Amino acid sequence: MAELTPRTKAIKNAEAHASRNLRFQAFDWLPTPIAVVSSDAHVLFVNAELEDVIGQSRRSLEGQSFLQFFTDAKPLQHALSGAKANEFAALRYDSELVRIKPDETLPVHVIVAQSDQADEVIIELLPIQQQTKQDREERLLDQAQANKELIRNLAHEIKNPLGGIRGAAQLLEMEMDSKELTEYTQVIIREADRLQTLVDRLLAPHRRPHVVGDVNIHEVCERVRSLIVSEFPRGLKVARDYDISIPEFRGDREQLIQAVLNIAHNAALALSDRILEGTGTLTFKTRIARQSTFGKQRYRLALELHVIDNGPGVPDSIKDRIFFPLISGREGGSGLGLTLAQTFVQQHHGLIECDSVPGRTDFKILIPLP
Repeated sequence: MAELTPRTKAIKNAEAHASRNLRFQAFDWLPTPIAVVSSDAHVLFVNAELEDVIGQSRRSLEGQSFLQFFTDAKPLQHALSGAKANEFAALRYDSELVRIKPDETLPVHVIVAQSDQADEVIIELLPIQQQTKQDREERLLDQAQANKELIRNLAHEIKNPLGGIRGAAQLLEMEMDSKELTEYTQVIIREADRLQTLVDRLLAPHRRPHVVGDVNIHEVCERVRSLIVSEFPRGLKVARDYDISIPEFRGDREQLIQAVLNIAHNAALALSDRILEGTGTLTFKTRIARQSTFGKQRYRLALELHVIDNGPGVPDSIKDRIFFPLISGREGGSGLGLTLAQTFVQQHHGLIECDSVPGRTDFKILIPLP
């Protein structure tokens, strides 16, 4: 057989390279870093997430030894040898990945699996911090769904007898001549009305239809800002830090106004001491997040809306439960504001996260962008 010329070799290598990239193209949509390597650890393909994590382009990484990107290469060498000898279908272990930009190491959970092609091994890297974040988000989503069902069922169970109690109190009042006894029936009626208002708030997200239109997030922020300023005209500075390049997106404007208002109003109430001192600050900050993962999905673009205050922070005792219904950090609070806000944002396929320390609390709303 005639030996291939250098030009023919280059063409065949380019064709093989293009074919391989086409086969692994779907990996670019995954939110976790993935590499495809040969059995001798040379990189054949890396997805977009791994490019970002390591800090080098796909073109520069291909052909390099993947062993050099780990502080301890021996576990990977052992895994690749085992994959070549068909000793396992998949192998897992923890390691540290060496990043070029930034110059640091990243703790990762490594999953080594055989490919359907000879001399190819697929390596998935789960950043341990990211894995913890994803687990927390999954718990939050599951809890929110459970809370939604609990609230709806509980509200319906309360609503029916409540009307009967109020009606009976009214009939009883009509039969009474004593003003002193009438005071008691008025207490029953007032408390029944208060509970009715609470039930209506619990059922509000499930009753109102989802009205979708074009939403400008800065119009939402400005509406909420005007409401907060009118309620707290002195002692509270409401600042803006907007990225005006954020595009409009499809959503329910009124629901988003209510969600942001609930968060901002809670923040303003938490700032009561600072407002009295004249040092309260509330900031609306918008940014675009690229290649962001939340709600078990990866999005090319997402809106980040931060509502930041300089208050005392969320009490440690309720930090993990602030989105639960009827959990409040202040006396007299209904504990529904954040629950409803999370429900409204989740109806936009988004999520609310909270990062709080004394002196700075940041509620971050994440919503996918087109």
